[in-house]
Amino acid sequence: MKDKRKQKLMELGEETLADALLDLAIHSDPADDLVERLIATPKENIQRFKKKLAGLKRSRRFIDWRGSSGFARELSMLLQDVKAGVDDPLTGVELVAAFYETDSTVFEMCDDSSGNIGDVFRYDAKELFVDYASRCTDKEKIADIILNVNQKDSYGIRDTLIDCAGVCLPEPVIRTMIAALQKWADKEKDEYGRRHHLRSIESLARQIKDAELFEKTRIASWGQLSTAALVDIARVYLESGDVETAHSWLKKIPEDETYQSYERDQLLLEIYRKQGDNEKLTGLLYQKFKSYHSADTLQALLDVIGNDKRDEVINDEVLQILETDRLRESDAEFLIVIGKMDEAEAYLLSRADQLDGNHYGSLLSLAEAMESENRHLAASLIYRSLLISILKRGYTKAYPHGIRYLKKLDKLAVTISDWNNFNHHEAFKDRIYLDHGRKHSFWSQYKVKK
Repeated sequence: MKDKRKQKLMELGEETLADALLDLAIHSDPADDLVERLIATPKENIQRFKKKLAGLKRSRRFIDWRGSSGFARELSMLLQDVKAGVDDPLTGVELVAAFYETDSTVFEMCDDSSGNIGDVFRYDAKELFVDYASRCTDKEKIADIILNVNQKDSYGIRDTLIDCAGVCLPEPVIRTMIAALQKWADKEKDEYGRRHHLRSIESLARQIKDAELFEKTRIASWGQLSTAALVDIARVYLESGDVETAHSWLKKIPEDETYQSYERDQLLLEIYRKQGDNEKLTGLLYQKFKSYHSADTLQALLDVIGNDKRDEVINDEVLQILETDRLRESDAEFLIVIGKMDEAEAYLLSRADQLDGNHYGSLLSLAEAMESENRHLAASLIYRSLLISILKRGYTKAYPHGIRYLKKLDKLAVTISDWNNFNHHEAFKDRIYLDHGRKHSFWSQYKVKK
């Protein structure tokens, strides 16, 4: 279905739209650039690209983090000139490669702490490069361009082209690239440069599913293998279809190793599934469920042992949760998700002294869930911890949230008749005023909004 606005604009006629676009171009540089691109010939758009690229290399301006998103749009529009002006795939590849070669100029002239500018290289430029390279028949030429661009990669951007070579190049050409990279690595005296070439070989080996080459290269690059290296090697063997060898590499990792344990366990789950080892698969899924209770880890377990075991598993695990002394917000959330509201309330009330208002992300959702189920005492205790955290930090930007929590506490207090062993609301307010009464900005805003 067509956008109604588009249809209405079409009905205005060509002249009206042209006048509107020209008027907009007067007030907006991006709109002016769009107009120029639309009316230019393909040859003119290529010239526009080259002129902008040359201007970029000569530029001496500096863009701080506040201007990085605007600069990223400029770079993206630069690529649009190529897309609009180039039909020949090889020419397109060469121009996008020239764009990558501006990386030193670009990253030295800006603060890209937001990552917006890097994303233009990693996504927009890569997508355009792959489009042209996939359509180009001279695959050897494409390989040469990728290698030449990637010889130096001071900003970790150019290897994007190495990482997408498998999408646009056949395996024989990639193996020729690997041979060239190996020669460069053998001749390289600088250790960083040598590892850069070997890293490229690893990427290409993984893309053509040559796990043995990946293993050999990783060892040549680093010698003694870390846990991360063992996981990487196992992953590539698994991707290559060699399940047993993948498993043998994971076995080299000590069982009590916690680094990259999530990645290792994910690989083990896939290995057990492929091996048809339901006993080990079930054991690992139980372990993951017990270490982090959630609807997802529960369902992953039930998918293997059967949904008919749901009540049995839940009942056993709820007992285990309630018997532990330490508060885990994820356990409270799990109890709520599975509909155990009484247990969730009891769990939170008995561990209220462990509530840490700095854990805003998880506590707020728990407070809202308790409040929605009329568990007002539990909700109040959580809101108290959130408020105290803001006041202790003296974080003025969060005062509006703190005021909202205090007003919420005022309302909830009216509905609570049994405070158990916890301070009544007025006693709580007296305490926080005694501790934080000098935070006049907070209290003045609270009184105004009360």
